[in-house]
Amino acid sequence: MPGNSARPNRRTSNKKGPQIGSGGQRRKGLQGKGPTPPAEMRTGHAKQRAAQAKDAKARRQQGRSGGGARRGGRTPAELVVGRNPVVEALRGGVPANTLYVQQFLDTDDRVTEAVKLAMERGDVHLMEAPRAELDRMTNGLSHQGLVLQIPAYEYAHPDDLLGAADDAGQAALIVALDGVTDPRNLGAVVRSASAFGGHGVVVPERRAAGMTAGAWKTSAGTAARTPVARATNLTRALQSYQKAGLTVVGLAADGEAELADAPGLDGPVVVVVGSEGKGLSRLVGETCDVRVRIPMPGGAESLNAGVAAGIVLYEAARRRA
Repeated sequence: MPGNSARPNRRTSNKKGPQIGSGGQRRKGLQGKGPTPPAEMRTGHAKQRAAQAKDAKARRQQGRSGGGARRGGRTPAELVVGRNPVVEALRGGVPANTLYVQQFLDTDDRVTEAVKLAMERGDVHLMEAPRAELDRMTNGLSHQGLVLQIPAYEYAHPDDLLGAADDAGQAALIVALDGVTDPRNLGAVVRSASAFGGHGVVVPERRAAGMTAGAWKTSAGTAARTPVARATNLTRALQSYQKAGLTVVGLAADGEAELADAPGLDGPVVVVVGSEGKGLSRLVGETCDVRVRIPMPGGAESLNAGVAAGIVLYEAARRRA
């Protein structure tokens, strides 16, 4: 019937061309994707890594010139409590702001020496305080009438250690500590790094030893000239060092290479030392370019972090001489 003639369905029509709703988008699939990007823009390419290292160096130089330098944070101020600890801290050159002495205190040789050492420094304030105030400051600890306030430590940023090597015109020699929680070990590593030409020490922000009075004392004053940097994530810090051209050498009892055969120690390198009990953590160990063992003919199972770092730093210094 004329009134019921079927109209063609445009969605099922055999007519060539795009269907309704495509908007002609299918034609874009035939378009070229443009020229191949330059090597500097291709992920994983050697030229891209070189460009990233160059940019990192420029950022460090900008930071040292005052253009937004990054720091690794600060520790809270610390109190050294008790006559013997206070005297030992002052003898050891531990930085201090104020020596608090209890009013009407019965003095002895330790009190006299503490006051004398503080006065000889010239930058330590002497303050008399009532016993109740010292009790409040120390949360009731046995302070014996002497309290020494240690200033907050200003940590460097891991990039600052590369900058120190650049400024000295030397291949970077850095020590990173993974899971070392004893401040005395940190101080010993700082002392070894200073002795063998290291450019600094990196510690994680969490679950790691910091620059406390004990670390300062063990460093024998070398912490004043050897920076300690703090990394929010140690694995990422090591990967950043790798991109900058450093070899990451981890110390492990089951390392695949002996120290005498370890590669990279004569060039830019970061030596990673784990805890005495657990060694390197899994992620840090996997990040290392090579894991090195220190031969021990005497049969000892392990060395503490300070001793192990000193041995490897000596080997690095010997190769660079």
